[in-house]
Amino acid sequence: MSLPGGRPDIIEMTGITKIFPGVIANDAIDLSVKENEVLALLGENGAGKSTLMSILFGSYDADAGIIKIRGKEVKIKDPNDATSLGIGMVHQHFKLIHNYSVAENIVLGHEPKKKFGLLDLDAAEKKVEELSGLYGLKVNPKDKIEDITVGMQQRVEILKVLYRNADIIIFDEPTAVLTPLEIDDLMLIIRRLKTEGKTIIIITHKLREIKAVGDRCTVLRRGKVVGTVNVADVSEQDLAEMMVGRAVKFEIEKNPPHFRETVLSIENISVRNSRGQMAVKNLSLNVRAGEIMGVAGVDGNGQSELLFGLTGMSPLESGRILLHGKDISRYAIRQRIEAGMGHIPEDRQKYGLIKDFTVAENVALKNYYKAPYTLHGCVLVETEMQKRADELISAFDIRAGKGSLTLAGSMSGGNQQKLIIAREVDMGSDVLVVAQPTRGLDVGAIEYIRRRILAERDKGRAILLISFELDEIMNLCDRIATISKGTIVGVANSGEVTEREIGFMMAGSKDTIAEETA
Repeated sequence: MSLPGGRPDIIEMTGITKIFPGVIANDAIDLSVKENEVLALLGENGAGKSTLMSILFGSYDADAGIIKIRGKEVKIKDPNDATSLGIGMVHQHFKLIHNYSVAENIVLGHEPKKKFGLLDLDAAEKKVEELSGLYGLKVNPKDKIEDITVGMQQRVEILKVLYRNADIIIFDEPTAVLTPLEIDDLMLIIRRLKTEGKTIIIITHKLREIKAVGDRCTVLRRGKVVGTVNVADVSEQDLAEMMVGRAVKFEIEKNPPHFRETVLSIENISVRNSRGQMAVKNLSLNVRAGEIMGVAGVDGNGQSELLFGLTGMSPLESGRILLHGKDISRYAIRQRIEAGMGHIPEDRQKYGLIKDFTVAENVALKNYYKAPYTLHGCVLVETEMQKRADELISAFDIRAGKGSLTLAGSMSGGNQQKLIIAREVDMGSDVLVVAQPTRGLDVGAIEYIRRRILAERDKGRAILLISFELDEIMNLCDRIATISKGTIVGVANSGEVTEREIGFMMAGSKDTIAEETA
């Protein structure tokens, strides 16, 4: 079969069905991809996008359906089968060995050999240099993975696929952990890959990226295909409505802030990173009740260490943290929670929940030892945990096939994020330390989560928001602090600073705007 434009279908997926316990992830899906096109796969969290592509890559077996590659029916039992068919996948969560070099990671499993079966590292590095130059990826094959940025790590994942001669490349949420500049670079790379004859499938929630690189877009909703459109013929608003089934507002309307007393005071704190280097240096910041204080910056400038220091996950090297004027600098994590600090972490799977626990158990994770979740301080009352979890599932539109008994690890990333946000909001903390709250969420969920954060601000909570999404910072925050190399280089009222000015400050310039003290 051939589609308009004269290009044949390189991929045909017909009647693809995949059922997990309590959930039909893919419901008789038909999908076609033209040779040498960029097809965007769009849908809400839990719509079945990643499942469908995992079937194409051999990570899952379909319960029903047919796959044809270049017109020939194939059985893809595992990723090795997919690789042999020229299919590669760049996963959202990178699969790299951090103490190996770039070249060692790329050739792993397909190593060039010397005599006696020894690794020919020189040949590996030469091949990586050639591929890097051909596709404009600018990667040093000798660098250790642990020493390069997240954006560079993604380039290594792309090179792994290219090294294995893939001409069909699947990108699963490729910009979820990238900075704005790295996203721009990736868009250039995808266009370059297309120019070199590759066929690209990109799973993304970001409509701007679809408009930037997509030729066509197939939209999924609740496991079914809603439709396929030519990207040039539709607006971002059209795509959003196809995805969620209703009109979506991109600009969030917010009430003027009502600043109250200072709740959180950060005084000259310094925090070391996992390698013993000083990542946060004499950083000071105040957050008032009834405001959202945003922290903008390029990833790797001390944001993670700031979070760890605030929430008790790392010790302070120096300085103080005051909550309602009380020094909590040496408090353990539970003591900080008891004092009124909530935390929505930047890595939901590593720090936000326990994947093998149910939704109910994760909801009660921070206060399971209190009534009504315990009886006499020692017996868990599971019915109370389940009751509250079901209420939050409904209130936050969490897609959980078995309700409160659903294992958290079986849900999509976006629904895991909603679960964490629901728990932290429900606890009623005075201060919410929020990191990357909408990472990996679809536009409908982003709109909802941002409204919830604003609602908490309007209730009088003090919110510290750390985000790499500049539009999120500009949209939500009342004041914006810019961090560079572990220090705050400027603080400004929202509306009195532009994205361009913040960008200069992210690069370390202190001359762009006058710092406004808290």
